[in-house]
Amino acid sequence: MTDAKPSRRALVTGGSGDLGGAICLALAASGYHVIVHANRGLERAEAVAAAIREAGGCAQAVAFDVADAAATRAALESLLADGAIHTVVNNAGVHEDMPMAGMTDDAWHRVIGVSLHGFFHVTQPLLLPMARARFGRVVSISSVAAVVGNRGQTNYAAAKAALHGASKSLAREMASRGITANVVAPGIIEGKMIGEDFPPERIREMVPAQRAGKPEEVAALVAFLCSDAAGYINGQVIGVNGGMG
Repeated sequence: MTDAKPSRRALVTGGSGDLGGAICLALAASGYHVIVHANRGLERAEAVAAAIREAGGCAQAVAFDVADAAATRAALESLLADGAIHTVVNNAGVHEDMPMAGMTDDAWHRVIGVSLHGFFHVTQPLLLPMARARFGRVVSISSVAAVVGNRGQTNYAAAKAALHGASKSLAREMASRGITANVVAPGIIEGKMIGEDFPPERIREMVPAQRAGKPEEVAALVAFLCSDAAGYINGQVIGVNGGMG
C-alpha cells in the first residue's frame, strides 16, 4: 500500500461477496481506489471497504441493482462526478439453478438480467470517460459453466457465455483508446456460492487439481489484468479452474 492517494478508481460489482471482496482487496493492494458495490447489502460492502482502509488503502461502498438501468445510471452519474472510473470488474451474478425443462421465465430473466444486462448497464456509461483518460480496464467474471456447460445452469451459462462475445467485440472497439476488455472464467472456488453442491469427494472427481480454488487466486489474475503490465492482453477469456477445461 502507498501513502499517496490513488489516481485511478476501480468499481467492482458484487464486491461484497467472497470472490468480489478478494478482488477488491487485490485491486486496493495494487494501488486503486476501490468502489465496493453491493446490490442491497450495503453493510457488507462497507465492511470490505473498511478492511481496505484498515490495510492502508482507499475505498468506498455503494449499493444499487445492476439489473435496473435507471438506478445504475443514477448511481454512476454520482460516482463519475468525482472523475473517471478507470477500471470496472463485472462480478455481480446470481444463480437460479434448475433443469431447463422445468425452468421458469423469472429464473431465466433474473439470471440474464444481473449478469448480462448488468454488464451493459454498468460498463457502457464508463467507456467514454475511460477513453478520455486514455486508460481503461473492463474485466468480466464468467464461469467454467460458460465454457463447458453445467446441468441445471442453462440460464447462468448463457448469461456468462454472452459476456465472452461482448468482451471480444468491446476489445476491438476500444483497444485504440488504451482500453482492454477481458473475461476471467473461474471454476469451483471456495466460498458460499459452492454450498453443498460440491462436497470434497465431488471436487476431487471433477477437478484435476483435486481441490477448490481460492478467491485470492482469481483475484490475483484480475488485479494483473487491471494493471499497466497487461495492456496488450485484450479480448481474452482466461480460465482459473484447476484444469477443468
